[in-house]
Amino acid sequence: MKRSFMLFVIAAMIGGFVVGMAIHGTMSPEGAAQAATYFNQVTSIFLRLIKMIIAPLVLTTLTAGIGHIESAATVGRIGTKAMIWFLSASFVSLVIGLLAVNILQPGVGAGIAQAAGAAAETGVGPAQGMSGFFEHLIPASIFDALAKNEILQVVVFSLFAGIAISAVGEKAKGLLHIIEQGATVVLKITTYVMMFAPFAIFAAIAGAFSTQGIGILATYAKLVGSFYLAILILITCMVSVAALILRRQTGQVLRAIRAPSLIAFSTSTSEAAFPLLLESLEAMGFNSKIVSFVLPLGYSFNLDGSTMYCTFAAMFIAQAYDIHISIPQQILMLLMLMVTSKGIAGVPRASLVVVAATLPYFGLPEHGLLLILAVDHLMDMGRSATNVIGNGLASAVVAKWEGARLMPESERPEALV
Repeated sequence: MKRSFMLFVIAAMIGGFVVGMAIHGTMSPEGAAQAATYFNQVTSIFLRLIKMIIAPLVLTTLTAGIGHIESAATVGRIGTKAMIWFLSASFVSLVIGLLAVNILQPGVGAGIAQAAGAAAETGVGPAQGMSGFFEHLIPASIFDALAKNEILQVVVFSLFAGIAISAVGEKAKGLLHIIEQGATVVLKITTYVMMFAPFAIFAAIAGAFSTQGIGILATYAKLVGSFYLAILILITCMVSVAALILRRQTGQVLRAIRAPSLIAFSTSTSEAAFPLLLESLEAMGFNSKIVSFVLPLGYSFNLDGSTMYCTFAAMFIAQAYDIHISIPQQILMLLMLMVTSKGIAGVPRASLVVVAATLPYFGLPEHGLLLILAVDHLMDMGRSATNVIGNGLASAVVAKWEGARLMPESERPEALV
């Protein structure tokens, strides 16, 4: 079953590319666009299925995970270790993006008029200030947060609920058992939903290439190639640092996050991989209490691929418009993005929101976003997969720091992959 699922995912990616290119080459632009809408419907249905289970999954697994932890001090210790990794990874990702865009200079000589003409509708949500972000952290109602899929608010409520259950002790044992049963049911629903993943992956790839074709890669080859090279360097750094801590367990972690990363890459959203990533890490034998605590926090504060993209995109726009950004200004940009990138969870086209909010501070034209929108989907695939890899490694590293050992294979739960 596990091997078959991986083969289905890979076959769906290849099949989507072949079908998409065939449609692009044989149909009129109008016909290709119409076909893409049908493919997009399949992808949208899958993403709606994912969104259907994410909030209940975070609520039940995070609350149960914290509820089993002996004391609030232990919760604080695990949370501190997680934030140390998150902040370090964010800083490294921003530095790598800044260095890569300065060395490779993908924006130098870019055809602005041609790029702007090829841009699609942005779909960018409004930028959110830091004061608004902190106020938004606290849910006015947990039911409202669940209904609107406000994951960050669900995380905050789950933290309070889990700590309270842990503090009450035996009196809340029955409630904790019910929440655990709910988590088990939601994880089983996750298994069913993930069976549709290969179809969504096929549709997502086919829809993208049926309208854009492979020519978009040639037009933006330097930008896309430079970005993926930076992504590869970032992933290598994260895996290397994690390997120093995980040692012989590194291979098992990479196997656990392989399929979720492919799903995130194909669908261009790290949310789609969250349920499977949680299930896969637990099935590999990592402590479920720690994984179900760290992973939701990571999805709120540790989007490494998206964070790196922010500096990369802002500097690319500066290069394309031949606007010089001094080293002190670039350092200021890095520090600014260290803060603003932490408020992007749950915002539509989140990385673009942060970039759009950053450009005016450095005298860069806001319409420079048009330069990257034509290939934003292609780059979103890479940054989404990187987000998943970063959070998977973070969960395993924190579990290792806590001295948690892998469960014996005979005791591990079943997983789809």
